[in-house]
Amino acid sequence: MLLVLLATAAAHAQNHAAAAKVISLSGQVSILRDGNTWALNTGDQVLPQQTIVTGPNSYAAFQVVDGSTFDVYPNAQLIFRNNRGDWTDLLEILLGKVKIQIQHIGGVPNRNKVRTPTAVIAVRGTVFDVDVEDTDATTLVLVEEGQVEVRHLLEPSQTRFLNSGDWLRVYKNQPLAAKTIDRGLVMQRIMRAASDALNQALYQIPKSGSGAGTAASTGTTGTSGDKAGTPAPTGGGPAPPPPPKP
Repeated sequence: MLLVLLATAAAHAQNHAAAAKVISLSGQVSILRDGNTWALNTGDQVLPQQTIVTGPNSYAAFQVVDGSTFDVYPNAQLIFRNNRGDWTDLLEILLGKVKIQIQHIGGVPNRNKVRTPTAVIAVRGTVFDVDVEDTDATTLVLVEEGQVEVRHLLEPSQTRFLNSGDWLRVYKNQPLAAKTIDRGLVMQRIMRAASDALNQALYQIPKSGSGAGTAASTGTTGTSGDKAGTPAPTGGGPAPPPPPKP
């Protein structure tokens, strides 16, 4: 009996050490549990294999134990550490835009992977955006700092390396195309403009949620509403242009 209790306590401690903490939140941000959405608040923890869902005009920032962070934008759905056998599998993004910043640990590369329905993005320490754009799982990868390796999920032999300012779209039924790599930083500026507009809008959104363990009344699904990463800026100005198609 004592061994069982010790094993349970160890597993509980390991889960919380591998958890992601909510460090900032606005709008409708929840986790899926037993088929229901449960509201999150700042300071709450998301455990491995839990699904995070954001509603329209919603945003949340999370931090893991090594200091790495990921920002989740509106109408997104992702699974945190879905592979318990490999903690380097950080996120599985099903829909929407997420910005990831991987910290170096003592100057040593910090290996992490982000998965989507069409791509696997491997990083060591960098800042990059991943946007699963539609129901066809088209994935846009944009690197702000450092380098990432992008592999096609269905064709693992197809690999591209992206450096700062480069971007690449991954389509489900098409090979990776080198022509979609852009070193002119145009895409980076567009995405940053969209993020800045979103952040300005969020300052006017009251925080919501009634604490961990409280069912969200909205029933957010994360699959409807405005396009993630392309909100209309405040002040009545025009929305930033969408990323160009290749």
